[in-house]
Amino acid sequence: MDFNQVLTAMVTPFNDQDEINYDETERLIDYLLDNGTEGIVAVGTTGESPTLSHEEKLEFLTFVVAYVNGRVPVIAGTGSNNTKQSIVLSQEAEKIGVDSVMLVTPYYNKPSQEGMYQHFKAIAESVKVPVMLYNIPGRTVVRLELDTVLRLAEVDNIVAIKEATGDLDLISQIIKETPDDFSVYSGDDNLLLPILALGGTGIVSVASHMVGNEMNQMIQSFKSGKHTEAVKIQQDIAPVIKALFSAPNPTAVKYALSMKGLNPGHVRLPLIALSACEKSHVDDKVGRYY
Repeated sequence: MDFNQVLTAMVTPFNDQDEINYDETERLIDYLLDNGTEGIVAVGTTGESPTLSHEEKLEFLTFVVAYVNGRVPVIAGTGSNNTKQSIVLSQEAEKIGVDSVMLVTPYYNKPSQEGMYQHFKAIAESVKVPVMLYNIPGRTVVRLELDTVLRLAEVDNIVAIKEATGDLDLISQIIKETPDDFSVYSGDDNLLLPILALGGTGIVSVASHMVGNEMNQMIQSFKSGKHTEAVKIQQDIAPVIKALFSAPNPTAVKYALSMKGLNPGHVRLPLIALSACEKSHVDDKVGRYY
């Protein structure tokens, strides 16, 4: 499957009643597609999936798939540390019509490499849609090692990985040793350019809420051989990326979107709103994109 290059891990808008705000979801989707986003990841961790009920996830995915209406791929974050639960959610997402599912490494229960292999294999084999793995040990404690990724790449519908280990040696070997049609996406906004240089495909991004066009231009510049131009773009947006992760995600990006004129609403507990000092810092670094 061609996921495209700049995929946005989309926030979930909430209203004052702490319900999903579907009017704002429409505005957000249109804004993202007008500003460099080529694919949407819905109900992922940036979408505050730990605080969404099973029913909310299904309703939101149904809405997003219908509203996007085939304009770009929609990828559902259906991974968890409960294999049976992830199978059910993945199957339901497939019925809704998502183009793919994303499966995060199981958090908290710390499975072995073999346990993770069996976990991902079981979920992938329960659906027909393409599967993207998500390797993020900073959030989940465990990480997929090279041999496990290579074994999983042999499963017919496991076709990509979002790599957020920050380990460029590992990423390089994954790109080198997986089949040519296996895609590696940066899961770290600040590592997009190095991963492209290693042969990566693109990015699953949070910062693309604010700098999606710039990320798109960076990729196009790099691929057309304008490496100096690509480096300059990376350097220009680096402070923006750092500021958007200066507080627990997606707190800062929701604030930045509100300053841009959108209304993504609050973050759900246990996350809390930015302090005045934190807002000032985001304004200083991101304000030129408002």
